[in-house]
Amino acid sequence: MKLKTIKQLKNLKNKTVFVRVDYNVILKNNKVLETERIERSFSTINYLLKNKAKIILASHLGRPDGKPVKEFSLRPIVKYLNKITQKRVYFADDCLGEKVQKQASSLKAGQILLLENLRFYPGEEKNDAKFARELASLADIYVNDAFAVSHRAHASVNAIAKILPAYAGINLADEVINLSRLIKGFKKPAVAVIGGVKISTKIKVIDNFLRKYDYVLIGGALANNFYAAQKINIGQSVYEKDFLPLAERLMKKAGNKLILPIDVRVSNNLKGRGAVKAVNIIDLTKVKNKKFFIVDIGPKTELNFDAYMKLAKTLVWNGPMGVFEIDKYAHGSEFVAKNAAILSKGPAFGVAGGGETIAVIEKFKMKNWFDFVSTAGGAMLEFLEGKILPGLKPLKK
Repeated sequence: MKLKTIKQLKNLKNKTVFVRVDYNVILKNNKVLETERIERSFSTINYLLKNKAKIILASHLGRPDGKPVKEFSLRPIVKYLNKITQKRVYFADDCLGEKVQKQASSLKAGQILLLENLRFYPGEEKNDAKFARELASLADIYVNDAFAVSHRAHASVNAIAKILPAYAGINLADEVINLSRLIKGFKKPAVAVIGGVKISTKIKVIDNFLRKYDYVLIGGALANNFYAAQKINIGQSVYEKDFLPLAERLMKKAGNKLILPIDVRVSNNLKGRGAVKAVNIIDLTKVKNKKFFIVDIGPKTELNFDAYMKLAKTLVWNGPMGVFEIDKYAHGSEFVAKNAAILSKGPAFGVAGGGETIAVIEKFKMKNWFDFVSTAGGAMLEFLEGKILPGLKPLKK
C-alpha cells in the first residue's frame, strides 16, 4: 500500500499541522510509565520542526466515554514532553472552543501545542463530521501518525482526513511498510507465532496466516480453545466457548500447518503462589479434577516451537505464551521472545507487535533485536488480516 507522506510536502514553513498521535499510554500517579508510543512520534515532530511548521498534537487516552474525566487527562504527558524534549510544549485544557482556537492561531513556527483528550467528546468515537470540522479548523494540514488507532473510524482518524489535505506521518508509514512485508512478497518458509488471551480478536489473522504461511504456532490462552474443542481437560483456564466450533473447523482445515503446544505448565492459582508443573497435553485427559490453570507453554513445546521458528525466513510474533507478568509463568514467553529476536538478527525478517508483546519485549530487554516492533495491537491484527483500515484509506496515493 502506497501512502501520501509528509515528506512529499515541499513547503511547511508557517503551516499549522494537526498531527494525530497515539499517546494512549500507561500513567501512574501522573507519571508516564510507558514511553515507546510517545517516542515513536518524535521522528514526525522533528521533521515538522526542521521545516518550521506549527504543530498541534492530538490524542486520546483511555475510555472516558465522551465526557471529561480527570484521570484520563493528557496533562501529565505534556509534562513528560517538556522534560525530555527540552522544548516548551504548550497545553490546551480542551480540544475545541474559542480558547483553543486562540491558542492554535497564536502559535509561531517551531512551536507545539498538545490538545486535551479527544475522547472527552462523544463526537470523536462517533466519527462525527461536525466534530471533525471543528478540529480541522485549527490547522492547514492533517497528518496521521497513529497507526495503532487507524483501525478505528473516529473523527480524528477518518473524518478529518476528508476535510484537510491528509498525509501519513513517518511512524505510520514505517508501520505500513514493515507490516506489508509480512503479507505480500514475503520470503518463505514463513512462520507466525500467535499467543495472548482472546481468540475472538485473533481468529481472522490466524486464518489468514494459515492460508499464506507455512506454519502457525499457537500459544497462550488461545491454545485452550483448540484443546477444549477436542474435549481435553483445561481445568479453570480461560477460553471462549462461542469460538469452539470455529477452532474445530480451523484445525480440520489447517492440517499440519497449525502447531499447538504438546505440553503446558500448570498451577493451582494465577498469583504465582503454588507449584508449577509441566504436563503433556495427552495426559491432561487423565486429570480428573478441574482445580488447575494452564499458565504457560511447557519445555517440550519450547523445543518444538524452536525447531519450526528456525525454519523461518519471515517470522512474525504477536502475543505472550502465558501469564508472563508473573516470573514463574513467564518462561515460555521469554523463550519465544529471545528466539524470535535472535532469528531476526540472523536469517529471518522478524516483526513483533501488540501491547502485551511489547511488554514481554521490554521485560526481557529485547527491543533493539527485532527488524521491526509494531506499537499497534488491534490495528496490526486487522492490517495483517488484509483489511484496508479506515485511517489509511484517505492517505492512499
